[in-house]
Amino acid sequence: MRNDEFHVYDTTLRDGAQQEGLNLTVADKLVIARHLDDLGVGFIEGGWPGAVPKDTEFFRRAASELNLTHATLAAFGSTRKAGVRAADDPQVAALRDSRAPVVTLVAKSHDRHVELALRTTLAENLAMIRDTVAYLRAEGQRVFLDAEHFFDGYRANPAYALECVRTAAEAGADVIALCDTNGGMMPTELGDAVRAVIEATGARVGIHCHDDTACAVANTLVAVEAGATHVQGTANGYGERSGNANLFSVVAGLQLKKGHVVLDGDGIREMTRIAHAISEVTNITPDTHQPYVGLSAFAHKAGLHASAVRVDPMLYQHIDPVQVGNDMRMLVSEMAGRASVELKGRQLGYELSGDEGKAVIGRVTDRVKDLEARGYSFEAADASFELLLRDEIAGERKRHFTVESWRVIVEQPTQGAVTSEATVRLVAKGERVVAVGEGNGPVNALDRALRSALEQTFPELASLELTDFKVRILEGSHGTGAITRVLIESSDGSGESWSTVGVDENVISASWHALEEAVTYGLIRSGREPAA
Repeated sequence: MRNDEFHVYDTTLRDGAQQEGLNLTVADKLVIARHLDDLGVGFIEGGWPGAVPKDTEFFRRAASELNLTHATLAAFGSTRKAGVRAADDPQVAALRDSRAPVVTLVAKSHDRHVELALRTTLAENLAMIRDTVAYLRAEGQRVFLDAEHFFDGYRANPAYALECVRTAAEAGADVIALCDTNGGMMPTELGDAVRAVIEATGARVGIHCHDDTACAVANTLVAVEAGATHVQGTANGYGERSGNANLFSVVAGLQLKKGHVVLDGDGIREMTRIAHAISEVTNITPDTHQPYVGLSAFAHKAGLHASAVRVDPMLYQHIDPVQVGNDMRMLVSEMAGRASVELKGRQLGYELSGDEGKAVIGRVTDRVKDLEARGYSFEAADASFELLLRDEIAGERKRHFTVESWRVIVEQPTQGAVTSEATVRLVAKGERVVAVGEGNGPVNALDRALRSALEQTFPELASLELTDFKVRILEGSHGTGAITRVLIESSDGSGESWSTVGVDENVISASWHALEEAVTYGLIRSGREPAA
């Protein structure tokens, strides 16, 4: 891991999850945490254990299911209640029991909020900060403190806001993050305030900005210039109201523009893939115009720009898009994303070098381009992409089994529950098999029928589990006749998971394609190479 001089702290799973229309399952949060770790962030805030049951479950599962390479998990919670000892406060106990090595406490630093929201005295609020920080430190956890509404509080009563920072630092908080909770600050004023706080307190400060004035990223970068060494943000800028500081834009600005190496490893070159993968998990359509990682971030249209770009791409680009895993696109003659294919292939363990490798990259690029035009998205479906890549390397489509046909019957008796029955006919290792499966829905029935047909030949499939299922209706048609994209996440009980994608006008057909690829990839993971 990186040294402790600078922190990149992600709060997608907590603050980002407060976005309207965003609802993450525990499985979603585990997947997103892995993507953020791939990016190389230093800290991942997992949620509020004790206050949100789903977050309590996340920390329980994370202890055994998350093998983070770069990041450290942080639990979020509040200081003790007024008039209660920290050791006796159940919310503080939940933070202690979360087993998270870092706890981030939120505390009021605006006098008006202390008196009206907490309904306590300014002195008691300081005691709440001091006692909770000291207690958790004594329990062996590292403590950060989010000074909520700091900038509004600093404007109204600077002496008290500064005293909150001093109290937290003296009690043992490693970082005090100054929060622009209402998102109303402008960069110059914010930078001046951050500089003044550091000079007055000597504390290590961080920055947490909301985007209500579209200045969250700028404010974060200005805070770093003023001396902040801890930045908080969310993937794709998720968050309530107008969102949080977009962590992708923040780290790209710091690393590519300011020369600060703030991420572990080479994750910044995977930033576009990670941004889109997280978008698929959240089921929120990616912003095509998002800086650095958007589909249109390096897109050039016909005319003056296109003519110049043909001579030198950097004439109309502020960075080489490969630096963030993106591609330049010519909208009149779209340029293929060869760099992304090569980079992803290398990550998956395929060395695509020499003339033969270049030919494979070209074919894969053309296929991806064609399939994505039909509605496919491989950003969050690594398993489907790897199967496509393997087919092009082999020069043919190799699978463990050949499907003759499948069908699903959904029945609703006059009285009783809806039932689904699926029949699958296939050939595996020269043997023709017909299997039937019943389920609580058509996809569940198909899953059971397919595995029933294959488990005698491939007993390792008994551990295969479909862990998540997402459907997105794509643009281009209307209502129930629209193209449907299905994303399926599967696991084999090892703690690892993989995703596959299917696209069709028929949602069941799209689901079947993703399901068939999930089983195929599961067999490859188990060491079974397809014969043909």
